[in-house]
Amino acid sequence: MAEAADRDPDPAPGADPDPGSEDHKGPLTIYLVKQLEQAIRSFMDEALRPYGLTTSHYTALTVLLHRGELSSAQLARRSFVRPQTMHEIVRALEERGLIERAHAPGNRRIMEARLTQEGEELLAECAPAVQKLEDRLLLDMPEKQRSAFRQGLEDGLASLTGRQHG
Repeated sequence: MAEAADRDPDPAPGADPDPGSEDHKGPLTIYLVKQLEQAIRSFMDEALRPYGLTTSHYTALTVLLHRGELSSAQLARRSFVRPQTMHEIVRALEERGLIERAHAPGNRRIMEARLTQEGEELLAECAPAVQKLEDRLLLDMPEKQRSAFRQGLEDGLASLTGRQHG
């Protein structure tokens, strides 16, 4: 009876209701991933503040760096934000001269964004701060565990989205 009284009647959000169900105790993996994502975003916002960027701005810029010209809808999907949010991000980045937009070839109704030279230069300036955060995240993991961690994240993403990451 005392044992039942000692249990928390309302576990934390995301906590595994049956910790023994998958031979682990504590929160669900998806809850841990969300906590990690929130911590990364907080540290990224702090690291990028001196450059006048948010994590969302940085993500959009890096997507354009790696993917080339994209419509706002494509950029929103690849940056994990809603189209309305991307509209605000695109407008802010365009006002700063970090991106420019032009009509898509063959479809004048679609505007595509692309990085400007200034945008590429700012990303290069941010790179050491972002790498420092990446290094901090992986600091206490042996190399073999780092590879497994990355592979696990990529596999989980592929399982949820139905597409291979890479």
